[in-house]
Amino acid sequence: MEFLPHQEFQKCVARYGADRRLRQFSCWDQWLCMAFAQLTHRESLRDIEACLRAVGGKLYHMGIRGQVSRSTLADANERRDWRVYADLAQVLIAAARPLYANEPFGVELDDMVYALDATTIDVCLTLCPWAPFQRSRGAVKLHTLLDLRGSLPAFIDITDGRSNDMEVLDRICFQAGAFYVMDRGYLHFKRLFQLHQTGAFFVTRADRNTQYRRQYSHPVDRETGLRTDHTIRLTGQHTRHTYPESLRCVSYQDLVSLKQFRFLTNNFLLPAHAIADLYRCRWSIELFFKWMKQHLNIKTFYGNSENAVKTQIWIAVSVYALVAIAKKTLSIDASLYTFLQVLGITVFEKSPILQVFPRVASQMSQRHPANQLNLFEL
Repeated sequence: MEFLPHQEFQKCVARYGADRRLRQFSCWDQWLCMAFAQLTHRESLRDIEACLRAVGGKLYHMGIRGQVSRSTLADANERRDWRVYADLAQVLIAAARPLYANEPFGVELDDMVYALDATTIDVCLTLCPWAPFQRSRGAVKLHTLLDLRGSLPAFIDITDGRSNDMEVLDRICFQAGAFYVMDRGYLHFKRLFQLHQTGAFFVTRADRNTQYRRQYSHPVDRETGLRTDHTIRLTGQHTRHTYPESLRCVSYQDLVSLKQFRFLTNNFLLPAHAIADLYRCRWSIELFFKWMKQHLNIKTFYGNSENAVKTQIWIAVSVYALVAIAKKTLSIDASLYTFLQVLGITVFEKSPILQVFPRVASQMSQRHPANQLNLFEL
């Protein structure tokens, strides 16, 4: 928790007056309890209460001043403004991204590269009527713009399951010169042209019904899987007006599955194989969603209101960013999964983190002692 800027946290609290008229159990207490639940994989509010009361003598030194109870934590999740923790997550992400600015991601490119996608988290429609998805199902949709260097989210938006993925393009501030990789769910040429006018680049897949005519053809190396590299112009009844400029269409066939892909981009400078490689790197956001759902508690919620669900998701994101900051700052040579698992069982240890991980690494790489007899020695 020393990597969490407490002054920035208090600014987020003061911005929305979240601690106003509170006698006990402040937003800081709420954050610490919910972060403990994320790090140790607690399943319910009763679980959080029981575990924290079992180590009651250590709570004061951890920073928890209020009395921990299930009803108090439930009321805090229900009533405290979720935007406090959304702003805190943005502060932590802004601190984490420079630490991973030089991380490789699979393509040798100096520009910023982002992957855009959304994932759904199922909820009970009866308990959460504010999150409709299908006739008898409810869901929360997590729209994420992922920085591929370090797999850190640069933008997150939480909506109900029925919201259209393309609408999130209206809420993103695009960065000139950056690349945005997305699937066919975001193929809306009017919005893509607005992205193009900001000076940014996009890479997406062409739809089967996309109508265009070829203007120029460029040579490709077919041994790499590339089939065509065309400069095209849209000819659809509406698309020719919504995107009036030329596009680039790269056709690629996977050499293993023999499946063929058509990529659309507004960048004409990168080699054709780099366009295909950029889209292949989009898989990182799928791995990010899978990691978040497996190793942080965002699939089962401690409350049913919209405020409680968004509070829990944003705290999970901020814990993810905080763990990434600690791992990089301390130069710990372990995966983020290993780092999180070790933290989960040593969360109340009084030894520094750096004293825990060398011990873990030495135990994993420990060999037989030198005085051990060799069974096969002659």
